[in-house]
Amino acid sequence: MNAVPPVLTALAAKLADPGEGARVVRGRPGRGGRKAAVLVLFSGPPGADADDLELVIVEKSAHLRKHAGQCAFPGGGVEETDASSEEAALREAREEVGIDAATVDLLGVLPAASVTATGYDVTPVVAWWREPQDLEVVDTVEISAVHTLRVGDLLEPVNRATWRLPMGHQGPAFIVGELFIWGLTGYLLDGLFDLAGWTRPWDERDLRLVPERFLHRAGLTAR
Repeated sequence: MNAVPPVLTALAAKLADPGEGARVVRGRPGRGGRKAAVLVLFSGPPGADADDLELVIVEKSAHLRKHAGQCAFPGGGVEETDASSEEAALREAREEVGIDAATVDLLGVLPAASVTATGYDVTPVVAWWREPQDLEVVDTVEISAVHTLRVGDLLEPVNRATWRLPMGHQGPAFIVGELFIWGLTGYLLDGLFDLAGWTRPWDERDLRLVPERFLHRAGLTAR
């Protein structure tokens, strides 16, 4: 059982400040759409620094009508039976990849971010996984794969770029191995790393087209 590392304790303190959290989603604040929640779940060894932390990322199934093939945090729509966004994020994480809520400590919540393509307002729930276990895809309809990524690899400047689409949309991307993380997930990672003070200088002029595998073909938009 691992205690929360100091780097995440410091992040939790910033998440507790509404003004700090609002900075993360200032470019796409919630618009009163249908509520959804995602779980930004960190894990790592005792006393881990930012580089040694890990994050859970899922790949959406290629046949979905919205966000097909995209990398994302576990999550989904808030249901009437959910008492809060936190409860919804934990429930979805269990249903999608088997994460046990009893092994998770909540660190804080960011303000909702708007996703134009779906009309959702997505609340990011940040948490520490004190008792990690092996993960597997539970919801084989929605999810094609689950990954645990080292935060140090996400922070590495050579693994960062600006994604773009032919019609002009663009935003922060993270490229780790064969994974291309863009859209809302890339936006939230970029803002959260800035908030935590972990970001390293990277070349925002490095423009990359979103690979076909990770592209939402129906609307060709990540907003």
